[in-house]
Amino acid sequence: MTNFNSSLLENARRLHFIGVGGSGMYPLVQILAARDFAISGSDVNEGSIIDAERAMGVRVFMGHDAANVEGADLVIYSAAIPQDNPELVAARELGIPAIERSVLLGYVTSLYPNSICVAGTHGKTTTTAMITQVLEMAGRDPAAVIGGKLPLINSYGKNGSGREIVVEACEYARTFLHLAPAISVLLNIDADHLEYYGSMENLKEAFHRFCLLTTHTIIANADDANTFSIINSLDRHVRTFAINTAADYTAVNIQEYKPGFYSFDVMELTRPFAHIRLGLPGYHHIYNALAACAVARLCKIPSAQAAEGIEAFTGAGRRFEVMGEVNGVTIADDYAHHPTELEATLHTAKQMGFNQVWAVFQPYTYSRTEMLLDDFARVLPIADHVVVTKIMGGREKAEDYHITAEDLAAKIPDCVCVQTFEEVRDYILANAKPGDLVLTLGCGDLYKAAKLMLQ
Repeated sequence: MTNFNSSLLENARRLHFIGVGGSGMYPLVQILAARDFAISGSDVNEGSIIDAERAMGVRVFMGHDAANVEGADLVIYSAAIPQDNPELVAARELGIPAIERSVLLGYVTSLYPNSICVAGTHGKTTTTAMITQVLEMAGRDPAAVIGGKLPLINSYGKNGSGREIVVEACEYARTFLHLAPAISVLLNIDADHLEYYGSMENLKEAFHRFCLLTTHTIIANADDANTFSIINSLDRHVRTFAINTAADYTAVNIQEYKPGFYSFDVMELTRPFAHIRLGLPGYHHIYNALAACAVARLCKIPSAQAAEGIEAFTGAGRRFEVMGEVNGVTIADDYAHHPTELEATLHTAKQMGFNQVWAVFQPYTYSRTEMLLDDFARVLPIADHVVVTKIMGGREKAEDYHITAEDLAAKIPDCVCVQTFEEVRDYILANAKPGDLVLTLGCGDLYKAAKLMLQ
């Protein structure tokens, strides 16, 4: 897999995006519209992103139709678009090149001298958003492509006039191998997407190849054994961060300054770098902050400005996002969908002083649920009460697997299994008490249940 084709957009004038209203497409549209490409797109639902794109002069068609691609020089589609989509079929028949979004993202990263690509099984969105906040508050005006909404810019990314672009580098289906990182951040490597990779060794090999694309510096978590095993064999400039191991950037004097929130001193080798009070709960975010400090140093941002940006960061959308309160019950939503993420999120929730913690979990994909069933059953009971909804299949079909949500619920003491979001709402509102925290968990559409509770 090549990282990017430098002549991809050389002869292209009009770009057409299938699925133009998606949060992953929007930053690319912003960046390329600012570079004077004529842009059109199609989608099936109106929304705030499409409103913003129309205001930028993007021509948006509602519905997919072969006629929409006529006159386009390049067609870009998201991974969710099936190959029999009428616009993709028409592009092939008309001889118009069509590429998946991640290929275009790779090209876009190559347009910036300082491309910062954040990879890892866990923490990508939060760390990408945190680094973007540091650069933005330091006046660097970075471009960004983030997997969640950053409150500071109220968006999933932005065009920027500066030298930096910050990009979330997703390992699914090796899409991060299209990128052109000057600086790559490697947070951790854990067992996920093994239905695609087949083995942990194949997954690690993909991360190894991602690191080899780096032209300047790799910033890596020395506390993570899988990450450490990869960086040991790289002929690249490497900077490390850690809490428990000797590293270039370490956190010392770690204190819980209020329930679930941590402060600490960052050491750069033997010298003090900054004192940081995290603005979002969770011990695991210390690692994300250390990575952001290392990036700030490479981008020549003063340590005081780095600390200011990190402290002002309160999280990305759907990352322990407090949605509101109903009848004295706090409702929050989190994207955690892997056992390691669920464990970190639920431990954080338990430290925050709520009376009882309710975990409402929507498993995502049959293969992940089947493969990690015992791990899910081990970590979910960290909460005081567990509710499981039916599995959201995503790309997969139920009949191809021998797993149901009931199989997971049966392994968890007193777990309740429900079918619809209305049932989630009714059960929680009937049973949660004032002073409790309800966490909707998963990378699917369970956040809709949180919204139903608040209505």
